[in-house]
Amino acid sequence: MIIRLSDCPSQPWKNGLGSTRQIAVHPATAGADDFVWRVSIAEVDSAAPFSAFPGIDRQIALLGGNGFTMTLDDDRVHSLTTPFAPFAFAGEAKVAVALVDGPTHDFNLMVRRTRAQGELQYWDMPGTRLLARNAVLVYCARGAIDTAEGPLHTGDTWVPAGRSIALAVGAAVLVVHITALP
Repeated sequence: MIIRLSDCPSQPWKNGLGSTRQIAVHPATAGADDFVWRVSIAEVDSAAPFSAFPGIDRQIALLGGNGFTMTLDDDRVHSLTTPFAPFAFAGEAKVAVALVDGPTHDFNLMVRRTRAQGELQYWDMPGTRLLARNAVLVYCARGAIDTAEGPLHTGDTWVPAGRSIALAVGAAVLVVHITALP
């Protein structure tokens, strides 16, 4: 199944201070309080704090814009300025944001830590790549890729129906892996 970002409506953040486009959630009928995992694209256009998600492990990657600096409640500081490089943090952390220079948008993976483990991988080498069995989504972050169901372009997501993808020269993808816990 191919999901086009244009088909994902914008909705407010949990704290109401920003907006996001939910790409996928599991189970499909889950809301903000009962998902096992969730993938979204957030628009960050102000220094608004992130929403709190207790019990959730989060991974974030910059997709566009110059990025921002995150200050977490444990005084850890992370500059999210390198495109597509995943950064992991706890969902219950208080996160203050300082924009580098203008709005950004980023990819978000959220996983309920008592139910599953998630991993966000970045690939940019051209050619055919095999997907692991626990790959649940492939997001085309830049360029074009070929899938078993057709081509993806920047902003498109594929729920794997096959086990391989082919990256064109200059393409970049984010691959979401989910492993259920016993």
